[in-house]
Amino acid sequence: MKLLLKLAWRNIWRNKRRSILTLTAITFATLSAVAMRGVQIGTYNVNIKNAVEMFSGYIQIQRDGYQKNPSLNKAFRITDEIRNALNTTPRIKSYTTRIHAQGLISFKDNSQGAAIFGIDPQTEKEVTHLLDRIDEGSFFNSAGSKEIVIGAKLLGNLNAEIGDTVVILSQGFDGALGNQKFIISGTAKFGSPEFDAMGVFMGIESANDLLSMYGNIHALVINLNSLDEIETVRNNLNEKISDRKLAVLSWGEVMPDLKQSIEFDNISGVFFLLILIVIVAFGILNTVLMSVTERFNEFGVTLSIGMPQLKLVYLVLMEIIFITIIGIVLGDIIGGIINYYIVQNPIELGSELGWIYEEYGFLPQIQSTMERSIFINTSITVFVISVLSSIYPLVKVYRLEPLKGIRYT
Repeated sequence: MKLLLKLAWRNIWRNKRRSILTLTAITFATLSAVAMRGVQIGTYNVNIKNAVEMFSGYIQIQRDGYQKNPSLNKAFRITDEIRNALNTTPRIKSYTTRIHAQGLISFKDNSQGAAIFGIDPQTEKEVTHLLDRIDEGSFFNSAGSKEIVIGAKLLGNLNAEIGDTVVILSQGFDGALGNQKFIISGTAKFGSPEFDAMGVFMGIESANDLLSMYGNIHALVINLNSLDEIETVRNNLNEKISDRKLAVLSWGEVMPDLKQSIEFDNISGVFFLLILIVIVAFGILNTVLMSVTERFNEFGVTLSIGMPQLKLVYLVLMEIIFITIIGIVLGDIIGGIINYYIVQNPIELGSELGWIYEEYGFLPQIQSTMERSIFINTSITVFVISVLSSIYPLVKVYRLEPLKGIRYT
């Protein structure tokens, strides 16, 4: 075996130009895949983190079935068991409570449909960046405030101004209609046309009074340190909370549209990279086939003096493996350097493109990541495809007859 390894290594450098070209192709395929996947997954992660920290939270506790079919009656009360589970579960940084409802907001002769969110501004700012989305005016300071913040587009649709008094009408938890007056303290832009046209945020105590919730809530929103902790925390909460009528949901279940759009874009990115790697694989096939074919005379002589056919195949396979591994290592190193640079220096999107990103709630930047899975998956994929592309040349070597090899020109 040691002799075969030495021969394989020496054979690689007998034709340096061809070996370097093959190495370059494998290195380029690897570094392209590593850099592109790094940028793709890094940008996904930073935008997911931005989205969950802006409003949805990493995890939400809701009444089972509320997410699919929201209803005012699908509410629950925070029990001592739930509080204890939240306070004793590691990795939970903070949490806040919310009430959700539908209603009607009116100013003078103008009325618009409203999506009502009752929040506690003191705990909300520890969980999300919702209070930072203020466009004009200011956010209310207390859970019992009679001030509200509405979407910037909704303010225009009502023909109202900051400081005006509006009336909000909604059906309560007990079935009765309730209405109260509120003062518009500010407007917010959330990057969502629906939120900007319908969103109404008020103190959770005021929402409790308006909707007669009797202390019930619709969602517990939980903040974590990172996306990687979601499944661990979720499993811990499911073990500690005995009420089976409650559901512990991840951000992907709370925002399925965002998750599906990312998954679709991810599939298209993987498909593009596979095309790139397959194209490189054909280049490797051509190079290896040329290398094998021009050495048929040598192989014929080797076989004629007694070298086993299978050992000759092993020799050629080792040459291919050596080149592939060297190319993958170089590609991983260069791709890693590119990813690390982008991690340290995110690419900021300026002018109109950056403005569009911000309007729709995305960070106007391209980020990368140094996740090990990117390097491992890319290396395995390139290695497997490179070896598979060499099967045909190896078959030709295996079927080569000594006499035909010696006479080959």
